[in-house]
Amino acid sequence: MSKQIITRFAPSPTGFLHIGNARTALFNWALAKSLGGQMLLRIEDTDKERSTEPAIRAIIDGLDWMGLDYDGEPIMQSENIGRHKEVAQQLLDAGHAYKCYCTADELNEMREKARAEGRNAFYDRRWRNKTDADAPAGQPYVVRIKAPLEGEIVIDDKVQGKVTFKAENLDDFIILRSDGSPIYQLAVVVDDHDMGVTHILRGDDHLTNAARQTVIYNAMGWDVPVMAHTPLIHGPDGAKLSKRHGALGVGEYRKMGYLPETIRNYFARLGWSHGDEEIFSSEQFIEWFSFEGLNKAGSRMDFAKLENLNAHYIKEADDKRLFDLMVGLTDELSFEVQKAGLLAHEETVLRALPLLKPRAKTILDLITGAEFIFAQRPLQFEEKALNALDDDSVEMLRALQPELAAIENWDHDTINDVMRGFADAKELKFGKVAQPLRAALTAKAASPGCFDVLELFGKDESLSRLKETTGV
Repeated sequence: MSKQIITRFAPSPTGFLHIGNARTALFNWALAKSLGGQMLLRIEDTDKERSTEPAIRAIIDGLDWMGLDYDGEPIMQSENIGRHKEVAQQLLDAGHAYKCYCTADELNEMREKARAEGRNAFYDRRWRNKTDADAPAGQPYVVRIKAPLEGEIVIDDKVQGKVTFKAENLDDFIILRSDGSPIYQLAVVVDDHDMGVTHILRGDDHLTNAARQTVIYNAMGWDVPVMAHTPLIHGPDGAKLSKRHGALGVGEYRKMGYLPETIRNYFARLGWSHGDEEIFSSEQFIEWFSFEGLNKAGSRMDFAKLENLNAHYIKEADDKRLFDLMVGLTDELSFEVQKAGLLAHEETVLRALPLLKPRAKTILDLITGAEFIFAQRPLQFEEKALNALDDDSVEMLRALQPELAAIENWDHDTINDVMRGFADAKELKFGKVAQPLRAALTAKAASPGCFDVLELFGKDESLSRLKETTGV
């Protein structure tokens, strides 16, 4: 019987869930789902000075919003410190670790000497073979692992291939601080082992950590999980991703009006591919996901692609769901006027959404696009809309009003016939009638077509707006 696949997502709660971490979570989620396994969530909160409750909440909320479900309850690493210390003692007892009593001054002197001689500024292992009998009375100590002195540490990485670290380039790194608290390398190995993690998929900035952690696995006689290290995400210019490139928290993308399915799809393509497929469902992603699809080369953020993909998913989305997202976003951003307007005109906005969706790239675009429906009176005109309402156009609209008022069956075809007949009688191109009419009704330069707007508003509201604009 094969062992159940267990992956884990293990962020440090020192800030928001940024996109690099979000992609790591996405890949682990897909790997677990594709192999019928589990993805566990471990919050690495041992750095109490930097770990915060809001950051923990942001991570969990970000995963929830992205639709990345994990198995069981979140595991808090800080609750396992006793276990970490226990393993450190086991390593000491087995002779795989030792106590180091070097002072800060001694360590500085050691580093300076190594640099002067052109060597790696490693600890010189002076306490490696000493015993408790050599210990200075009452002096604090750290616990160091006994790294191999010769040979190689080989990582059979599922993305990078075979990665070899020479023993001479590994030092006897600390696993327990002088205050008894565990170092990251030890805590991660102990937690992954105790959680039954079989596969570790993370960014390639952890590749060197993989070598150090393998030293601990080997010392404990534990199986080393399957490892895969993916290249980091870069900005459009190829430089390391930063805030100026869009290295924001997942919550910020929500506030900018992106849909979770867009983020799942787009982040999946940042470092993974399945043929030439660009747009795919989460179900397809899970079905197709494999280590073979992960790219060795770094990926670049492309906001134009992200927006176009979001536009696609907005067109595909259910109108009621989009309306609820619009209301939710106005609430989150404290857009009180827009929220009140949406709620007061829900039926009209829902009818307008099929007209607004083709023009929108984000939920914010939908909110802005719907503002003409609930705009407060008198209307506040955009400059381009005012430009369409010169004296001749206003006079023309005054003449059009009786024609519209006489319509009994207020529907698209009847309105079309009346307006085109009016344009012909006035010897005007139809656009010379439609464009000023749309501007007068919406106070905007960009909106759905005039027939659609007239139908949305209905006869009474349409004539009321026209009268207000033309002064009749």
